[in-house]
Amino acid sequence: MIARLWHGTTPAAKADAYLAFLRERALPDYRATPGNLAAYILRRDEGAVTHFITLTHWESLEAIAAFAGSDIARAKYYPEDVEFLLEFEPTVQHYTLID
Repeated sequence: MIARLWHGTTPAAKADAYLAFLRERALPDYRATPGNLAAYILRRDEGAVTHFITLTHWESLEAIAAFAGSDIARAKYYPEDVEFLLEFEPTVQHYTLID
């Protein structure tokens, strides 16, 4: 199993709206992709900035490519992300899930 992690930051004032967007748009998209085994959102408020991490679990690299495209190291963004994110990190991290 492969874990895929993406990190993004929003202004704290937009954090609740971004979380709603993630729940309504991103999580269903992840979960609808064949080979996705789980999808989670992690949130950390830090003063004027809120950090979000999406943690998804996948059966294979091929399943990730079906979701993210052929360059699986690139972050996948939605058009709505421009309303919320402070920066657009270009890459994600992948880990082999051991236990």
